[in-house]
Amino acid sequence: MRLALLSLLLTLTTLSADYIAQPIDMKLVDSKIKIIDIRTPGEWKTTGLVKGSIPIMFFDEQGNYNIDSFLTQLNKKVKKNEQFAVICNSGNRSKVLGTYLGQQLGYHVIDLSGGIQYAIAKKMPLEPYKH
Repeated sequence: MRLALLSLLLTLTTLSADYIAQPIDMKLVDSKIKIIDIRTPGEWKTTGLVKGSIPIMFFDEQGNYNIDSFLTQLNKKVKKNEQFAVICNSGNRSKVLGTYLGQQLGYHVIDLSGGIQYAIAKKMPLEPYKH
């Protein structure tokens, strides 16, 4: 009985969350939706950024993060009620962060599953990282 109740609560939380996971496509790139690239500066330099992306590092090279600093930077770029996307290298970090932002903090987040690697494979337009 408790397992059924827990499953129901998890399902309802997922259905009510402001979190969507989807791969990147040209429709999204061409839209007005802001794409927040949460990778490290070294990663941005190596691959570049999806055209129009806003680089705001979340996890550093050692896996550390500062949620307050990240949210301060994020809130300068997006409004709390504005839908935006997050992207990382493969989709793992953006899933963790996107789920937290959507389900715990109420942001309207699209997690770009597959990350920049998927974007590169699909030949999405990239631009070099500029400091």
